[in-house]
Amino acid sequence: MKALISGIGLVIALVTVPVSATPLPMNKIAEGVYVHIGTHGDFDKDYHGDMANIGFIVGTSSVAIVDTGGSYKVGTELREAVRAVTDLPIRYVINTHIHPDHIFGNAAFAQDKPEFIGHHNLPSTLSLNHESLMRALLDVLGPDANGSEIILPTKVVNNVMDVDLGNRKLHLQAWPKSHTNTDLTVLDEKTQTFWTGDLLFITKTPSLDGDLKGWISVNEGLKAVPAKMTVPGHGDPTKDKNGMLDRQGAYLNLLLKDVREAIKNGVDMQKTIDTAAQAEKPNWVFFDLINRRNINHAYPQLEWE
Repeated sequence: MKALISGIGLVIALVTVPVSATPLPMNKIAEGVYVHIGTHGDFDKDYHGDMANIGFIVGTSSVAIVDTGGSYKVGTELREAVRAVTDLPIRYVINTHIHPDHIFGNAAFAQDKPEFIGHHNLPSTLSLNHESLMRALLDVLGPDANGSEIILPTKVVNNVMDVDLGNRKLHLQAWPKSHTNTDLTVLDEKTQTFWTGDLLFITKTPSLDGDLKGWISVNEGLKAVPAKMTVPGHGDPTKDKNGMLDRQGAYLNLLLKDVREAIKNGVDMQKTIDTAAQAEKPNWVFFDLINRRNINHAYPQLEWE
């Protein structure tokens, strides 16, 4: 299998499965900007593929998709939503990071022959994790995973990149290792609508799969981006980006402080899980589950500071 997944732009074992789709419900949050709000959930037996915020941006000559959902079925419904708004060509599919709820709808757009765009680390990270990602998706979705395949980027963002949809420029930025090692943001300069992917969580507990200290740094860096409306990876779009980043930062910084103190005092990881960042629990949903995973991820990293 690994021999099949080298090289940018390769479609991995793509199987197109006809799906009868109705358009996803969309919210028009700015001129030409449409968002579908995913439901709060976790990647477990109750996963249904519709958990992340996804959507599209319409220019005068083309369309860009920002994340495609967690299955081929959801991606197909997103494509139908685009076609309910415009017949313009879908020229770009932008993935904000590697997580399954954001990428597994990509295959629904292969017929449009767009540029698939991602962070410069996305091709290698997808390739290394291909088998585990596919296995996990099949485990949680069963037959509803049909048609869901991994498509590697055809174009990567090393630092920043601009794409033009026709009188509409999107500014793409690759960030250092933080939520993951593949995080990318999208700023629609025309309306100053900012798509953060999972660099910003609202309501749902932030989930760490990268570097805690890196995420705290990036969290501060995001405050400098001019935005009238911000679309987080999870939660409702907001006009108060920096306020939401402060709220997320409070959790991330407390997690860092508590885990560091536990390590310094010789408290093992299992006991730390019961105590670290607990003061933040009332502010988030799925806290116990996600905070436990965050500590499991951060504790070994911080032991080696």
